[in-house]
Amino acid sequence: MSKKLPTRQEDYSLWYNELVKRAGLAENSAVRGCMVIKPYGYAIWEKMQRQLDDMFKRTGHENAYFPLFVPKSLFEAEEKNAEGFAKECAVVTHYRLQTDPDKPGKLRVDPNAKLEEELVVRPTSEAIIWSTYKNWVQSYRDLPLLINQWANVVRWEMRTRLFLRTAEFLWQEGHTAHATAEEAVAETRQMLDVYAEFAEEHMALPVVKGVKTPNERFAGAEDTYCIEALMQDGKALQAGTSHFLGQNFAKAFDVQFANKEGVREHVWGTSWGVSTRLMGALVMAHSDDEGLVLPPKLAPIQVVIVPIYKTGELDALLERIKPIQMGLIARGISVKLDARDTERPGFKFAEWELKGVPVRLAIGARDLDAGMVEVVRRDTKEKMSLPLADIVASVDQLLTDIQTNIYERAKNFRAAHTTRVDSYDEFKRMLDEEPGFLLAHYDGTSETEERIKEETKATVRCLPLNEADEEGICMVTGKPSPRRAYFARAY
Repeated sequence: MSKKLPTRQEDYSLWYNELVKRAGLAENSAVRGCMVIKPYGYAIWEKMQRQLDDMFKRTGHENAYFPLFVPKSLFEAEEKNAEGFAKECAVVTHYRLQTDPDKPGKLRVDPNAKLEEELVVRPTSEAIIWSTYKNWVQSYRDLPLLINQWANVVRWEMRTRLFLRTAEFLWQEGHTAHATAEEAVAETRQMLDVYAEFAEEHMALPVVKGVKTPNERFAGAEDTYCIEALMQDGKALQAGTSHFLGQNFAKAFDVQFANKEGVREHVWGTSWGVSTRLMGALVMAHSDDEGLVLPPKLAPIQVVIVPIYKTGELDALLERIKPIQMGLIARGISVKLDARDTERPGFKFAEWELKGVPVRLAIGARDLDAGMVEVVRRDTKEKMSLPLADIVASVDQLLTDIQTNIYERAKNFRAAHTTRVDSYDEFKRMLDEEPGFLLAHYDGTSETEERIKEETKATVRCLPLNEADEEGICMVTGKPSPRRAYFARAY
């Protein structure tokens, strides 16, 4: 194996970047600001996709696909949305190249091939989707319209980091239309719950559900709901958002329906999404200085079997291992049998540890003769000998235990790094000395929020949904505050 990873303590950012590359998740591409998601990383994303897609369909949503390009006039139609994304847009201005007469073998943009109207490469799809919904909705019978798409989007980023911030990334975006505001708000809250359930049950990632402040709200939304997670360096990461759009996009694109009384009204909208940023959250929330720690529910390989043998023994040993492998597969467990004869067992152990495989079985003829199997769990590195007779059931239960333990460990970390603070001095000290979630009072004004952000680089992550209001005094201005907000520095 290559040299050891940098430790989290030494340089958290370098540790993250190196781990993503060395574990085979992703790498930088020839296109500045864009990444290549490698097969092992994409396998994790596929498992995320599959699970989320099932959850969306269980809640009545259907998948569709809309164009990558958005005419600028459509993009401009909802002013707040257009203004919010304008600085991040990639724009297509020409439709053809030609050979360069001054540089043989080279190409240039054909100056005569300028588009009549520029095309924005979608940073988000509200504009193109709502312009389409105008043709799909005429009557209350056409509602609700519950559509999701899996797609790529482009947001021009100058400072990029694999998975967390890239110029192009993969995501899903749901866009729904409803007859009433109440239905749309219920949809927004329902999808937030879906995201929270996915994060906690599958990613083993505890999250805080909350509402964004107007300063942090999605451009063009009436309300933005979010789930916020805490990473091991004490920074927050927004893991998913769900937006109540009111009638803003319906009015911008004139999406109306005839209600049961025959009166025409504008529909009410929502949009919601999660992206490959979740991959970054998965790495940063659970992994250690030896490599990835993957929750079994999202691990591409849940169990790796490493045969331990002497020269000439491998084929006979593989025949004896096969029933164990088949038994695990029959239980729906993904298994990798690492029978490479080009690497020593120690190399294989380190490689699969780096890749975060939850359970490792090291099996030799002597172990099988004794009716035992050596088992190592990735989350705690605990090594144990388990009876061969019960090995399939034992490993199945062990995967469940690992999933639970990874979640509990992350939950305990969050609890230990969530602090109630009452003074601005303490707030600033904690951010520097013991970063994490800070629960603090502020007066709710944009001015105070901006001042805190400018002076400390911390932002209001959310106003929590499931915690009781508690009146207090703003730590900055001394004005009344109806409730505490979650603050943190963030990705």
